[in-house]
Amino acid sequence: MTGYEPPTALPRALLDRPDMRSAIGAHDFGTVFRLARRYAGISYSKIAAECDIKPERVGTLARGRGAVTTFDKIVRIADALRIPGAMVGLASRPWETASAPSFPAHSTTENGNDVQRRTFLRVTTGAGLAAGLPALTRPDLIGRLGADTPRRLRERTARLRRLDDVLGGGDTYRVYLGEYQSTKAALRNASYTETTKRGLLSVLSEQAQQAGWAAFDGGKEADAAGLYRDSYLAAQQAGDADLAGNALAFLAYQTVAGDRRTGVDIAARSCETIGAGAPAGVRALLYERKAWACAVAGLATETEQALNDATAALHDASGEPQPDWVAWVDATELQIMSGRCWAELRRPLRAVPALEQALAQYDDSHARDKALYSSWLADAYLSAGEVEQSAAVVARALDLSDGVASVRPRQRLAPVLGRLGAHRGVPAVAAVLERSAT
Repeated sequence: MTGYEPPTALPRALLDRPDMRSAIGAHDFGTVFRLARRYAGISYSKIAAECDIKPERVGTLARGRGAVTTFDKIVRIADALRIPGAMVGLASRPWETASAPSFPAHSTTENGNDVQRRTFLRVTTGAGLAAGLPALTRPDLIGRLGADTPRRLRERTARLRRLDDVLGGGDTYRVYLGEYQSTKAALRNASYTETTKRGLLSVLSEQAQQAGWAAFDGGKEADAAGLYRDSYLAAQQAGDADLAGNALAFLAYQTVAGDRRTGVDIAARSCETIGAGAPAGVRALLYERKAWACAVAGLATETEQALNDATAALHDASGEPQPDWVAWVDATELQIMSGRCWAELRRPLRAVPALEQALAQYDDSHARDKALYSSWLADAYLSAGEVEQSAAVVARALDLSDGVASVRPRQRLAPVLGRLGAHRGVPAVAAVLERSAT
């Protein structure tokens, strides 16, 4: 690589432009591509060839649609455009000169790609995915642990959780699993008071859920289930009913796809685990996940009741502190879940308005989630007989899911594409089916 100068290498003057530096720092590669063509005459076809991206995808990104979120693809773009590693949160690349900006050297005993991945995750998290949250420094977990150790670990866990906003489980699983394993080792080897132990067990439960979610998102179903069960046990030992209920809700969410009755039962238990005094966000989250389990099982009345319970819980929120792990639960999230449930129940007149309105508020930078939720919108349009509109939504979801390290968007789009197959005589459908196949 060091002896090859790609035709897409950006001139130094262009790299120094404020708009280019801003786009690179934000990982807004669509703008990077657009500026490269405008000011350096680098065609999208050349960028596509060097970056191993489909030409139409490059054009889509340059028009401001979609995002690049996977580590490996960002490395490929940085190398193809000769963007110094420090500008995108990577270690120095092999082709950089000795005078180029670089990060401090890392241990040579580790795999280079893993080192760069960790550097990327550390820098991007500190650069804005978790603005306003405490620093990421991991407290020492050896010897006698202080009473503030659980708090510091929980703050670190909260900040790392922001990676899930833009990266898929394929990129975050090892990071989250490492945090969980580190805390588990501390519980085994360090010394602490009984109060600190309960705090550590609570953090361990939260970290297990975070790692379990990444495993599920990355297609590691067995790992996810094991981590959710570990989380439940740790929460019970800590006396943390809220996290115990959420561990069950995670299990229900995963289980219901294969065993509907069991999934509904676990979801009901999750809501019974918490008390009436649980934070509003916790109650709303567990009730909406119960609604989903009921919808998958075809229980319309129970679905509506659970959605009403979730709405009532959100309305109870009056500024009281909420756990960070429910910070994402708001009116828009509940609207999306409502739309998903009604789409699952083949009630498009309820599903379409809810999903259309909620997705209009979703930025494309949340590519995985927007693609995933769009699959239910496409499904609802198809149930309503709006075949062309369904195909258009699927095409958009394919744009968004391209390059995201999550198996779920494509898994969810597969049955929608299967239903669209009955309408392959419609030009818009034929086009999206062909595109999906390639």
